[in-house]
Amino acid sequence: MSHSFHTLIHKIAIAKDELQLRLNYMDMAGDLFDSQHWGIYLSDSQGQSPTIDLQGLPDSFIDYYQTIGAAIDPIMDYVSQNHAPAHEEIIFSPSDWKQSQLYQIGCGKIYDHEHIMTGPIVGQGKLIGTVHFARTSGTPAFDMGNLMQLSAICAHISTKLAFLRSQSDLILSEKTTCLTPRELQIASLVANGLTNAEIAAELWISQNTVKQTLKRIFQKLSVSARAEMVAKLQLAR
Repeated sequence: MSHSFHTLIHKIAIAKDELQLRLNYMDMAGDLFDSQHWGIYLSDSQGQSPTIDLQGLPDSFIDYYQTIGAAIDPIMDYVSQNHAPAHEEIIFSPSDWKQSQLYQIGCGKIYDHEHIMTGPIVGQGKLIGTVHFARTSGTPAFDMGNLMQLSAICAHISTKLAFLRSQSDLILSEKTTCLTPRELQIASLVANGLTNAEIAAELWISQNTVKQTLKRIFQKLSVSARAEMVAKLQLAR
């Protein structure tokens, strides 16, 4: 168990990007916590467009939990409020857990989540993601040792994610500094869905000026389309 714990910490530390971080985590986390079902949920740097990785569960679980389980999940509420991991026995006695809405209709009986544990991923003082584990019927409950290890792992994930995103922001800054204020202004208007004619009217310039400016932006960013430009600059639509 100790070897697996330290190996996972190492895998988190050497991840080159968020995708590799998620893959490394998903590859080992289930075995470490003797779980049949596990997953990781991460929002992007703008707090939107979440990515969700699941193991041992059908895709239908995501919709089911979001429409039914989330509203009756005091364990997730505890994690959100305290930025600390929790399992069901932090909130419920064993008998109360079996009678709870979360067990009865949220995920327990429906998806055979006999025992569950959730941990926080934090960035800039906010909850930006979670990790989830479930053990099926006939398995023991999670214990305080599991919570301590999960707390450490969540701290490592949070730290690594902050580093990766700061590197991404630095690259983005380098991309945007190559553009003039006027070019950034036009790119932002494109991101807001304006046509060349509408941009020209907005800025009191000719459509040809807009066209030529976009051409320069494309060359600077090595892109060939408006959508690609917006994605590369990470401009909010």
